[in-house]
Amino acid sequence: MDAVRATARDLRAEADATDERRLLVLAGGRETGYRAARAACEAADLTAVSLSERDVVGERLSPDRAGDLLGETHDCVVVDCHDACRPNALGRAAGAVDGGGLLLFVTPPLDAWPATRDGFDETLAVPPFELDDVDGVFRRRLVGTLRAHRGVAVVDVDAGTVERSGLTDPAPRRLSSPVAPPDSPAFPRAVYDACLTADQRDAVAACERLRESGTAVVLEADRGRGKSSAAGLAAAALAAEGRDVLVTAPGYRNAAAVFDRAAESLETLGALAADRRETDAAHELLADGGGRVRFRKPPEAVEDDADVLVVDESAALPVGLLEALLEVAPSACFATTVHGYEGAGRGFDVRFRDRLATARDVTDVSLGDPIRYAAADPVEVWLFRALLLDARPAVEPLVADARPGAATYERLDPAELAADENRLREAFGLLVEAHYRTEPDDLARMLDAPNIALRALSVDGHLVSVALLAREGGLPAETRREMYGGARVRGNMLPDVLTSQLRDPEAAAPVGLRVMRIATHRAARSRGFGSRLLDAVAAEFDADADRPAGGRFDADAVDYLGVGYGATPGLLEFWADNGYRTVHLSTTRNDESGEYSALMVRPLSAVGEDLADRHAAWFRRRVGSVLADALDDADPDVVRAALAATDGIVPLDLTDAEWRLVASAAYGPGLYDVAPRPFRRLALRALLDGALDDDEERLLVRKVLQARPWSETADELGYVSERTCMRALGDAYRPLVDRYGTAVAREEADRYR
Repeated sequence: MDAVRATARDLRAEADATDERRLLVLAGGRETGYRAARAACEAADLTAVSLSERDVVGERLSPDRAGDLLGETHDCVVVDCHDACRPNALGRAAGAVDGGGLLLFVTPPLDAWPATRDGFDETLAVPPFELDDVDGVFRRRLVGTLRAHRGVAVVDVDAGTVERSGLTDPAPRRLSSPVAPPDSPAFPRAVYDACLTADQRDAVAACERLRESGTAVVLEADRGRGKSSAAGLAAAALAAEGRDVLVTAPGYRNAAAVFDRAAESLETLGALAADRRETDAAHELLADGGGRVRFRKPPEAVEDDADVLVVDESAALPVGLLEALLEVAPSACFATTVHGYEGAGRGFDVRFRDRLATARDVTDVSLGDPIRYAAADPVEVWLFRALLLDARPAVEPLVADARPGAATYERLDPAELAADENRLREAFGLLVEAHYRTEPDDLARMLDAPNIALRALSVDGHLVSVALLAREGGLPAETRREMYGGARVRGNMLPDVLTSQLRDPEAAAPVGLRVMRIATHRAARSRGFGSRLLDAVAAEFDADADRPAGGRFDADAVDYLGVGYGATPGLLEFWADNGYRTVHLSTTRNDESGEYSALMVRPLSAVGEDLADRHAAWFRRRVGSVLADALDDADPDVVRAALAATDGIVPLDLTDAEWRLVASAAYGPGLYDVAPRPFRRLALRALLDGALDDDEERLLVRKVLQARPWSETADELGYVSERTCMRALGDAYRPLVDRYGTAVAREEADRYR
């Protein structure tokens, strides 16, 4: 262990002298690696936290709790990579190491590691694939970065040899200048004296706007830039003025920096009355004059109210929860990571930003200068390269004039993609930019999962549009029986829903390709690239097509293409225009998007056609009841678009009495409320056929299908009174009586014409 101890001491000394971090890879056998980690921490005088299923050194966190590290700082974090190498966990561990500290990876021998399957790989081996089908492309690339980057030491713990010292011999650094406060600040000068960079000062100054109702401040930064500390300084200033500041985050550990800075600042201001820290869910700083800074977990915070809300680690929270938090206080500060690994990915940026802008007057602040470690920290440089945290699509001028007709359809091979760094960054950058759930784990999934394939359109060699495809279904009879009995089968989203929820025992037999992600360069959107790509995928996997050999699951006959996503009117229209039919609307909202999910299918074979037909028919039969119950709060435009995207008709099995009631309600004194059923059947038929204008369709959805009260319907849809709304409903049914009515209906209508 002498080599380990000496390397750890040298790395720590250089890290401490430069206020940077260093990475030490301890490669070899498991038990030897654990002993080496303990020896390294002891030699470098480090207190460590370890991410491991086993006791390695210091405080242990299970890898599935790596999110607890968000917002924390430690001298050393040890990541046990023997049981599982999770990309998200690597990122979270690195983000928690402070300047002068060490990040330790305990790994199998590096040459053998890419071919060694582990617990994370097991999550990639979704049925019908097995663990041996998982590739090691991501791991080979990871090992390559560890052997190539500055500041990364590698020790073979079995041989006791140092492969790389990790020392960089950096030039001396100049001391930074003091930060001047802003002109005429509203917050006390002492608050600004605590700022360590000009960026942090500007962030605190922006938070002065939180004294005004209807405002929001968004603090964006990579990790280690002091955004949480800036929020804490502002919280202290607001509490000193007598305001009630409510802080929330995934857990108190994530918001600890906010409270530490707030407590220090209140003490400096001479305004700290009490510091009560009782449980992980309840922390409170009391200020003289009645102000306070307190913590609540998000579910409790939603039920609370305050003068100012501070949301730390915003990107780790589901979009629906972020929207609910907007109701808590008249002003709010959101601190969020730009290039993050928060689990919810880019939900804040991609999904929540537009909604925030419509609800509040927003001030954006970006913090670029590191605080917790020096600029150009080699561990940060390595991390961004290894996990592609800063992946970007091709620069806009390269694709600005691109047209779908000039694009080339490509099957992107994972190994070839990983060997071409620019193209890999373009592909992953498109996915990151366009989709709120893309995270580092998805990089490994894209490169290694046997059920995943990537297709793209390129122009002049640059990727303009990409689609991430997942093979689903084709499951053996025993697995299908287990799924029907309630067992969850990973990686088979559509077959699982159609089988277990919708009770189709044969839904998992056909083979499908689910479009997990589709993304088009922002400079080339709305030109048809997405549709061209979907058509090319359909042509490649059509049952009658000749497909080239050599790719993932190319030998399979594909029966259908499918998709599942948070439904919006625009997305429903896009997928319907590309031949996808609605087969299901979820009855609960998605945690991340806050929307109901739509499942849609595009058949490619006779078997796929049969699957799509029977589930579209089943959807039409049951959707009326669901809209009056679980989906009674769904956006009427989502309902309209979902119904318009399903083939077939709703049979009009109305009795003579029911036709007389509808006709008299449309043309005479009949009342909808006495028997809503026939009105619902006609409403469904009309929406499927597109027989009415937009406003009439919305009225039928809200009042007839979702059974909302007259007062609520009139208010939401802009009618001046309930009576006006009732008259509008009768008027909407006149063309339906004329179009679909029987002789009995027409006779009844003629009474009042």
